[in-house]
Formats: sequence, structure tokens, C-alpha cells
Amino acid sequence: MYEFTYEAPTTVAKAVSILKRHGEKARPLCGGTDILIQMRAGARRPEYLVDVKQIKELRQIKFDAKKGLRLGAAVPCIEIHENEAMRKYYPGLAEAAHLIGSLQIQNRASVGGNLCNGSPAADTTPALIALGAKARIAGARASRQVKVEDFVTAPGVTVLKPGELLVEFLIPAPKPHSADAYLRFIPRNEMDIAVVGVGTSLTLAGDVVKAARIALGAVGPTPILADKAAESLVGKKLDDAAIETAASLACEAARPIDDMRGTAEFRRHVVGVLTRRTIRIAAERARAA
Repeated sequence: MYEFTYEAPTTVAKAVSILKRHGEKARPLCGGTDILIQMRAGARRPEYLVDVKQIKELRQIKFDAKKGLRLGAAVPCIEIHENEAMRKYYPGLAEAAHLIGSLQIQNRASVGGNLCNGSPAADTTPALIALGAKARIAGARASRQVKVEDFVTAPGVTVLKPGELLVEFLIPAPKPHSADAYLRFIPRNEMDIAVVGVGTSLTLAGDVVKAARIALGAVGPTPILADKAAESLVGKKLDDAAIETAASLACEAARPIDDMRGTAEFRRHVVGVLTRRTIRIAAERARAA
């Protein structure tokens, strides 16, 4: 490991000031589970690491039944999974956070870091997209909000500009009889990168779908909002035929490649399987909500 300067600001303003001053030479440090490995491998060589874990805004979980959830970008994944409100109102996101690495990694890793790393295989990103989450980004002059589905623009590349910091996620309050679910397929039992990930959220009125969102991970250069698959469910009775149509459209939305972890054909097949399963899990939860 080479020498670098370590900064640990306690306010968003100070962190943004440091990031702005050093531009491309600076990177935020949250859990470090990605950036430190990349630095050791020589994939990234920032001269300044700005540790954001001491900033209160980035470490909060605030839920309001009317206003929704404000989830700090630096909240460790283990805190998300163990939070009662998260497991009750956003179970799919809580499950996704609990899938990231080992328990030791979950004590360091965060949803914000998972997104900012820009991996198309990130577990929590499809779960966030399914929930309609927005990312609040602070800059030197103003803050802005970006839909999570628009945040990653290419593998390892995001909308963040030099001097900007992801502060929190803004997630709508769950409507009556709504719920989410996330599933992934990996070659091993645990601690592996997703070959396919699917997040789904549903709102039901009896047996009819009022609203739906379906998101895919690891089957394209960026996470994918499968909007046609979700739209096919809206206004329909949630029966086997409707689920099969949505699964088929989700497969069409996928843009996988062949690599050492699976063929494109296999990944498309798994997209269909996981879409069916997450729809059924989300529906069961929504009926009980």
C-alpha cells in the first residue's frame, strides 16, 4: 500500500470542502471494503481518503409512516438488517443488506458504498430501485437528488462529480398492502457475488396489483429497472399467467454476458426464476401488511 492522506470530517460541509479541494485525487471512505482492496490492487490510487463515518447525517436511520425512510449512506449493513423498522417496512432491502459478505464485512460495508462502487452486481441496488429510492447528493453549492436507477452509468462509474458526496437515500413510505422482496443466485451458499439479483415491490388491492417495480442486478453493465415487466402486472389479477408474463418481460429486459460465473442464456433463465419468486414473496407480504 502506498502513502496517502487520511481525513475524518464530522460534517457534510467539511467533507464536501475537502473533496472539492482535491478533486479527482480524493475519494470518500465509508466501510473500505471495496476502495481499500482496489487501492492495494492498483485499480485506484487516490491521494486523499475522506472518512465519512463520523458524519451524523450519514449514519442515521429515520422512518416516518407518512414521510418514509431517510437512510444514511454510511449506515453499516448489519444495522440495517437488525433495525426493526427496516425488517418490518422494507424487508427486501434488509435482506439484501444481510447478503453482503460475512458478518464482519456487514459491520463495515454500507448501502451507500455498495452503490458508489458502481458494480452492476451490487445486492442492495436492485432492492433500492424496486422501492423507488432516490439518492441525495451534497455538493459545494447545492444538493441534488438522483433516482437510484440512474446513479450508476457504467461499470464502476456513477453520476457523482468531483466534490460531491452521497449523503442519504430517500425512500417513500410503504402504502397499505405493499411490500418488497430481494433474491439473488450465487454459485456458493454464501459470501459470493451475485450472478443474478432481482428486487420486486408490489402494492395490492385484493388480488389486483395497484403498483409494481422490478429491478435486476448482474445482468447488464448497470442495474436495470425492468419497467415493462412491472407495468404488465398493474391493473391485473395476480395469478400465474400475470406472473409468467412479468417474468418473461424481465428476461427480455436483461442484457447479460457470458463470463466465468455463467452464460448469458443461463442468466436470463435465472432472471425469470427469481422474478417469479420475488413477486410471490412480495405479494404474500403485501397481503399480510
